[in-house]
Amino acid sequence: MSMRAVGWARTFPMSGGVREGRRWTEEHLSQLPWYESSPDTADSIVLAVSELLTNAHLHARSDAQLVLTWDSRCVHISVHDDTPERAPKQHAESTGAVSGRGIAIVDALADSWETHEQQHGKAVTACFTPELPEPVKG
Repeated sequence: MSMRAVGWARTFPMSGGVREGRRWTEEHLSQLPWYESSPDTADSIVLAVSELLTNAHLHARSDAQLVLTWDSRCVHISVHDDTPERAPKQHAESTGAVSGRGIAIVDALADSWETHEQQHGKAVTACFTPELPEPVKG
């Protein structure tokens, strides 16, 4: 039986949430059917989660809710914070900058991403399309 859709959600606190978010994401991605055949996609998703959780903690000064879903085509990551202000923006590239590159990294890694304003905050959602393994013929 093939997996058609699955999802997980968890809140990550400002203290220590980014490291735990990376571990949690990797643990759940490893359950998906493409994980072994598309390790670069898994790495990109974990890095994007790290960047989006960091943005929620640093810029929104908020805990972050992470929703991770697989719909048989795309892995969607959505990070919600409690501050509707400060929608993420891509900054002009600067070789000397030590921060401010999170959304540029997500933009480079994801197939698509967008921001949704919500009644109590905002969510940034990114989609990643892994290479699926060839079906086993029998």
